[in-house]
Amino acid sequence: MIQLPGALALLQILMFGAAAPAEPIDIGSRLELLVDDHLIDSTRGALRLQLHQPVRREIVFKTDAPWEGNASGYQSVFQDGKLYRMYYRGLHYRHSGPPAQALPDHPWNLCYAESDDGLHWRRPKLGLCEFNGSKDNNIILTPEMLKEVRGDPAHSAVLLDANPACPADAKYKVIVLGKGGLYALKSGDGVRFTLMSNEPIITEGAFDSQNLVFWDPLRAEYREYHRGFKDGVRDIMTAASKDILHFPKPQWLDHSGAGAEHLYTNQIQPYYRAPHIFLGFPMRYNDRGWSEPTFDLPGLDERLTRAKSHPRYGTAVTDAVLISSRDGLKFHRWDEAFIRPGPRERHSWVYGDNFVFWGMFETKSSVEDAPNEISLLATESYWEGTYTTVRRYTLRTDGFASARASLAGGEFVTKPVRFEGGNLALNVETSGAGGVQVEIQDLDGKPIPGYALADCPAIFCDRLQKIVRWKSRGGDVRDLSGKPVRLRFVLKDADLYAFQFLPFQPDPPLPPVGKPGAPPKKPVATPAKKP
Repeated sequence: MIQLPGALALLQILMFGAAAPAEPIDIGSRLELLVDDHLIDSTRGALRLQLHQPVRREIVFKTDAPWEGNASGYQSVFQDGKLYRMYYRGLHYRHSGPPAQALPDHPWNLCYAESDDGLHWRRPKLGLCEFNGSKDNNIILTPEMLKEVRGDPAHSAVLLDANPACPADAKYKVIVLGKGGLYALKSGDGVRFTLMSNEPIITEGAFDSQNLVFWDPLRAEYREYHRGFKDGVRDIMTAASKDILHFPKPQWLDHSGAGAEHLYTNQIQPYYRAPHIFLGFPMRYNDRGWSEPTFDLPGLDERLTRAKSHPRYGTAVTDAVLISSRDGLKFHRWDEAFIRPGPRERHSWVYGDNFVFWGMFETKSSVEDAPNEISLLATESYWEGTYTTVRRYTLRTDGFASARASLAGGEFVTKPVRFEGGNLALNVETSGAGGVQVEIQDLDGKPIPGYALADCPAIFCDRLQKIVRWKSRGGDVRDLSGKPVRLRFVLKDADLYAFQFLPFQPDPPLPPVGKPGAPPKKPVATPAKKP
């Protein structure tokens, strides 16, 4: 839970007075998520920012082909037109040996799967790489193919390059670990890759993780994130460049949280509906040593066997957390887990589980007549049995976190903002007894006539895009577009996930509101104002 502005700010809200206003934040027509307090100036009542955990769904894939194994990790997934693409490592660990001692007849490789819906996956027979005398498999990269740079395809990330200047034969790229740093490969079809350069694109870091590069459309540059060790703790480094083959000296991420924690991966990406916000899902490493609760975890026999190589292979457990940023360098880290190890009585609570794939995509909701939801994929059964399983998780669109209040009520006021648009839309969920009201204020915190709280009927619904309306104004906010204002949100038993200003649309025909219990009159369309 994020700690929001305190007593002094609350007093300002109560008095509708504030300190000298800061320069307005230009939000334009962007979708603004409530994943942090970036836009929040002050709060009142029982309001907090609430992290939401995704819903655990079905197992959609098992790495049970002979060339895959029980140590599949560092996966990438994305939607490419009507096709969904998944890239994952094929690797099998011995149960009683250190990870470096993989089976001698099972080289580390990179595999490819595809799907038409993100739920049902197939392995195309590509015929590119040989495994145990046969090319009848879906392997796309092997150590032999990268021997000139001593490349390791098992530590890789695959991206669909969004750079508008990217040539067709480099539409897809792989970032791999090699001698002295990271290397980039390119492809025109997503399965046949070639080195772009024999020189590393970046050299400072540890890199024994999934190391990412993507195109940042807002800043028109490539951003990379990779593993490093900071004061003995696994942490994240980053750099930015216009040229994917040459990155400058990296910087450490500035991320708030409970304290120093081992973050094995980062999984950072621009949120596809709001690319000015980066979201990441690092795998968090926790090792409390041997204790009664450790012995009581699932899979004790395998845990003890792995611990013969190193104690942490038996005692460590991993979960996933959520981080977010608006500049790519300074991140907010939620202390609570985004994905917990879960209730399974076998093949769970294991070192390497809950590794969230890099990428997310939309899928049809499992609830009848409900809008699409976000699907995330994550690992289970890591280093147990003969294969790794891939679990699907779902989340409400934009539903990573929310501003939440109980029925007792709570509210927040934004910092000064400047927007573009004609309607204000909310991604909101309330109870039947709850609701949300919105007031638009001037910079001094005074309600603008026609947009006061008393003018806004309480919204009660569960919608991804609910237009806010006021009694005399309808949903029309065009008069305020481009002007600095504050937004006051009052919630009761409600979650506000996001808000956005949209191009103006006239209000639909609605029955005039009469006395409670009175039958509605004939619908009358609200006349649209001239732009």
